[in-house]
Amino acid sequence: MERKYVIGVDYGTESGRVLLVDVATGEEIATHVTPYEHGVLDEALPNGRRLETDWALQHPRDYLDVLYQSVPEVIRMARINPKDVIGIGIDFTSSTILPLDQNGNPLCFHPKWENNPHSWVKLWKHHAAQEEADYITRIAEERGEAFLSRYGGKVSSEWMFPKILQILREAPEIFEETDLFMEACDWVTYRLTNNLIRSSNTCGYKAFWNKEKGYPEASFFKALDDRLENILETKMRGSVRSIGEKAGELTEEMARRLGLLPGIAVAVGIIDAHAGVPAVGAVRPGQLVMAMGTSTCHMLISDKEEAIEGICGVVEDGIIPGYYCYETGQVAVGDSFAWYVEQAVPSYVIQQAEEAGISVHQFLEEKASTYKPGQSGLIALDWWNGNRSVLVDANLSGLLVGLSLATKPEEIYRALLESTAFGTRKIIESFTEAGVAVNEIFACGGLPQRNKLLMQIYADITNREIKIADSKQTAALGAAMYAAVAAGKENGGYDTIFEAAENMARVKEETFVPIPEHVRIYDELYKYYLELHDYFGREKYPIMHSLKRMRSLSAEVVLQT
Repeated sequence: MERKYVIGVDYGTESGRVLLVDVATGEEIATHVTPYEHGVLDEALPNGRRLETDWALQHPRDYLDVLYQSVPEVIRMARINPKDVIGIGIDFTSSTILPLDQNGNPLCFHPKWENNPHSWVKLWKHHAAQEEADYITRIAEERGEAFLSRYGGKVSSEWMFPKILQILREAPEIFEETDLFMEACDWVTYRLTNNLIRSSNTCGYKAFWNKEKGYPEASFFKALDDRLENILETKMRGSVRSIGEKAGELTEEMARRLGLLPGIAVAVGIIDAHAGVPAVGAVRPGQLVMAMGTSTCHMLISDKEEAIEGICGVVEDGIIPGYYCYETGQVAVGDSFAWYVEQAVPSYVIQQAEEAGISVHQFLEEKASTYKPGQSGLIALDWWNGNRSVLVDANLSGLLVGLSLATKPEEIYRALLESTAFGTRKIIESFTEAGVAVNEIFACGGLPQRNKLLMQIYADITNREIKIADSKQTAALGAAMYAAVAAGKENGGYDTIFEAAENMARVKEETFVPIPEHVRIYDELYKYYLELHDYFGREKYPIMHSLKRMRSLSAEVVLQT
């Protein structure tokens, strides 16, 4: 039987990964990574213009480079005939948006606009639109907008419309020049197919769209700003197509650039973390998937819809057709561990790690694993880049309590690991207390593959067994699975994501099981975590807000000088 293949393109925060997958078995044939040449622009534009605090931009040309470099490379590496590739799927960090001109090109490509930061891609972790997010929340509350309950009652600064409103307020000339605002996920799909569609996944979770009711009424957007009244028909036009469908077919021009055949199926795009759900086979109610990397995204499949505090969204057919799919998240997980290693670890630790021939992360993990729960006397809040769930407040910040002159670096490192697990437990409890079952937990992404101590801590703190994805490229694998569904059975793919998951999804045999003695101690520590969580997150949040405001004002003074 002739083998058929699909391609998954996974756009992360720092690089893009292309994966070639066998449709019949899910076997990963070849993978290639293209680092973004410009990385994350959080301090300055490529021309040197300084950026303000909480900005995070990217260069859209980096996204095209991923396609042009990595797609032909996996075909070359695998030594297959391009005619055997039946589809391609895209996943992307979200909400990552960009303003386009009338030809579908990013405004930052134009010399006239390249010096204006608002013409560039606003990355998912661009948090400078917090004021706009709070304003949208307030107007929605005053108007009694039903959509707000689907997002935990609060709008995030990471989403599409706060970022658009920030552009309108701070750079109205960019807003006027923009023909379309698009998710980067949908833009790449648009470039591949020349077919203007928007994903139900990105629109549902990041742009207030609902399968039954569509977007909010024009009167809501007018209430935000008169200039937004007709935005849905103008700068947000494009039909919304369901996840799992075909967005279009690969154009001749792009096929030539990628070394593929024109006309193959291009799947409707999906948020990167969400693509990991079918890749571990989590396609039934009660299954929760943690996509763990720089941040963590939690996706829960359910057969019912409930209003739950702090969720990032609940979307019917959002990830798995036929079910309600919830999303929550933590903004800094791997990022917080990286901050400590890169900014705060003593030089002697770096030297000892080098002498041992291992990374600083691995060195600290080994040292921290010798400690028992509670032994360090430390506890931390996991808000090093704000809080996404359940408080939805980007102005909160990290906290470490219990430091003494005897505190060791590995103790701090362990406390940071534990803090992210406490944050996940809080999220799980928000589901179960609302009557939405969490029966099974899967973990995917880079962290579960590398850090066994972290996953044991998660099992102990949540008191639940943790199953680990077998693939190291779960997002790319999930995107490839949707590509197989977009191609359809008649072309060698599958007709449903359930069929694709049955044949292509995989988890490891090894799982992480709670250790009863650790569970008991962590239950006690979790009480302290909750006290700190509610004190600094609900009662005395102005303390952190004010400190961040002072930092921002100081940074503005530096920029002006």
